[in-house]
Amino acid sequence: MHEANRESTTAAGPENVAASIRLERKHPLAMRWMHWVNFPVLFTMIWSGILIYWNDSDNAYRNPHRVYRIGLGKVTLFRFFPDWFYRRLHVPYHVTMGLSYHFFFMWIFAINGVAWVLYTWLSGEWRLILPQRRSLRDTFQVTLVDLHLCKGLPPQTKYNGAHRIAYTSCALMGAVMLLTGLAIYKPTQLHWLTSLFGGYEMACWMHFWTTMSFLGFFVVHIVQVVLAGWNNFRAMVSGHEVQPMEAASAEAERRSWQ
Repeated sequence: MHEANRESTTAAGPENVAASIRLERKHPLAMRWMHWVNFPVLFTMIWSGILIYWNDSDNAYRNPHRVYRIGLGKVTLFRFFPDWFYRRLHVPYHVTMGLSYHFFFMWIFAINGVAWVLYTWLSGEWRLILPQRRSLRDTFQVTLVDLHLCKGLPPQTKYNGAHRIAYTSCALMGAVMLLTGLAIYKPTQLHWLTSLFGGYEMACWMHFWTTMSFLGFFVVHIVQVVLAGWNNFRAMVSGHEVQPMEAASAEAERRSWQ
């Protein structure tokens, strides 16, 4: 009798147990490739850019290019980059090497960026990235949650409002970096582009401070990845993420407009 009841319970058990998680396709292969290609490319460009800026912002010879500083009028509060910065990094004074690396990897960055724009447009992935009407409100709510000032994240599929604004801004910064870089690289041949940015000095200023904004994005991005945990990082490697059954499906949203 007891044995029969045990067998009946065992047989009925699997049918009554509902799955609590699912494996969700999050990042397509092309997006993952372009994401990871950008990592060493941007690292090399920032490193080589530091070598270039060291020469271009050298104050010992009263270099007129004073766009790499924080100050008001003739008063300089802080200068990028001071001598102690280079001494700590033990960076050699090789501006020609910096220029060579910078101009070579610039083309890889440009090709990868154009490929990303074309892919997101043709595949429809831009629908998951561009900000929506409620994105600014959602960003404020996400910020409060991250600061532990409130609980409850806004509804989202693949990305929430904060993600959408951050990634769209990142794409725009990449475009500004590329265009201002070309304006600095070929100020005579591309004089129309240099003039569009307000001249050589202004193009240098925009290029530099856009790079600083990019670095700020990297810091926040890495911190957020660490806080999000292994599941989120694994999705950018394998393309799939473990999600609760009740969570909104990005794949279902893709199918709705494909």
